[in-house]
Amino acid sequence: MNNRSCYNLLFMIKIGEFSQINKITVKTLRLYDKLGLLKPKFIDKFTGFRYYDSDQLPLIQKIISLKQIGFSLSEIASILEDGFDFLKKLEQKEKEVGCEIEVNKEKLSRIKSYINSIKKEKNMNYDVVLKELPEVIVASRRLIIKDYGQLFQAAPEMGEMMKAQNLKCAVPEYCFNIYHDGEYKEKDIDVEICEAVVKAGTDTDELKFKTFKKTNAACIYHKGPYENLGRSYGVLINWLKDNNYEPADFFRESYIDGCWNKENPNDWLTEIQVPVKKKKI
Repeated sequence: MNNRSCYNLLFMIKIGEFSQINKITVKTLRLYDKLGLLKPKFIDKFTGFRYYDSDQLPLIQKIISLKQIGFSLSEIASILEDGFDFLKKLEQKEKEVGCEIEVNKEKLSRIKSYINSIKKEKNMNYDVVLKELPEVIVASRRLIIKDYGQLFQAAPEMGEMMKAQNLKCAVPEYCFNIYHDGEYKEKDIDVEICEAVVKAGTDTDELKFKTFKKTNAACIYHKGPYENLGRSYGVLINWLKDNNYEPADFFRESYIDGCWNKENPNDWLTEIQVPVKKKKI
């Protein structure tokens, strides 16, 4: 090494000092070197010591700054390349971070709603989830029943109608009721019984076929007899209010376990599903 090189080395910054100045680890500086983001100005071929120059401080500060606002190291590498549209990349990151903020706001809203439901219903386990209900073809029977007990007769009757057309139920099975009255009624109830099928059959006076498009829905499981469904509906409706959603269609009651496979009503399992949309603010 000539005298000029020795003189320059005196003014260079050792990797440890460079690490302290910029509040990053030596391991990170070695990674930046490996990725080509920031290479030492000089590496002593005898000792392996790495040295940096003061004119590299603005570059390391830029790398740190970009990392702190969410850019990955690969993104930073592309930004540092000549000719890259830095402003465009910043505007793209602005949109990404904005979306993340909205997602986190919604998560925060759900957490608060969860806390409120636990406080209000200390002895109940209510979990409301958002999920996508798939598009389904259903066999549908709409009728007026004198009371809810008549459902135990109406559903098997519909099963016989489906059997007459050799209809195959979809797998997994998906059966649900829709109540069209717009309010709770104990008598003369307008109900639509729906059973998902592989393909549509032939419409009759009693049996109709329709397609429900896929939709996002807020859903809650209800464990127990049907007379207690009101409590689950209450939790679900409060959740919609707390999370700025509103129903986009009729509520569905999807029956998973019931009198056909569980003798004890306390073991019956129903999922209440409501297609939803965000309220306009």
